[in-house]
Amino acid sequence: MELLLDIGNTHTHVGLMANKQIIDRIELPTKAWENGSMLFLLRGFFQQRPVDQIGFCSVVPDASKQAKLILKKEWDTPFELTYKTIWKIGIDYPSPESVGNDRLANTIALAHYYGSPAVAIDFGTAVTFDIVNCQGNYAGGIIAPGLSTMTSYLHEKTAQLPCIELREVNSVIGKSTADAMRIGAIHGYRGLIKELLTLIKQEIGSENFPIVATGGYAELISNKIPDILKVDPDLTLKGIYLAMCHSK
Repeated sequence: MELLLDIGNTHTHVGLMANKQIIDRIELPTKAWENGSMLFLLRGFFQQRPVDQIGFCSVVPDASKQAKLILKKEWDTPFELTYKTIWKIGIDYPSPESVGNDRLANTIALAHYYGSPAVAIDFGTAVTFDIVNCQGNYAGGIIAPGLSTMTSYLHEKTAQLPCIELREVNSVIGKSTADAMRIGAIHGYRGLIKELLTLIKQEIGSENFPIVATGGYAELISNKIPDILKVDPDLTLKGIYLAMCHSK
């Protein structure tokens, strides 16, 4: 089996793969790399299931250092996905070292499973759009504030706006402060996504290519956006796996 880790700013997404399929997954706090509890949490996750290989990508440099040290205690040197270890895609980007490694993982899986051109939208702490161009290369993308980042900011910076749980609201006229915030967040965010996709289509010069969503709010926001072909929650982990398998 293969243990795959996507180390994000808030959470580390962990998947266990067998026979090229994710068979189990868990979300762990990224701060566990720093406080020394991550290996304990990982052991609790995979338990007695044998792990033959481990691969990870990270957008948190300090956590990357800790991951290498911690994972070596249990396995041989783990595979780390970076711009130097990608597979399948080229990079048509002036500073490839500045691209988030999770974004590279997304585009590896995007190109492999969905072809090119194609777009991946990752709904995380930030929402990122990443484009594989007609030549099969990573061509860049867009970064915008994530949905939870926007709503948390409203709560933190205003005296009377609550911290809310995001969910669908059918009306566009809120009957409570919480619902008014949900409407502004979810319906407004869909408008942002649709407008950016329109501009991407214009720049690529095509209306017909796969658009795949991943990340925590992918299911919620993708609902009612017909342009999004599929929600693939394991897109990043699949990209790590593909690069790891072809690194030998």
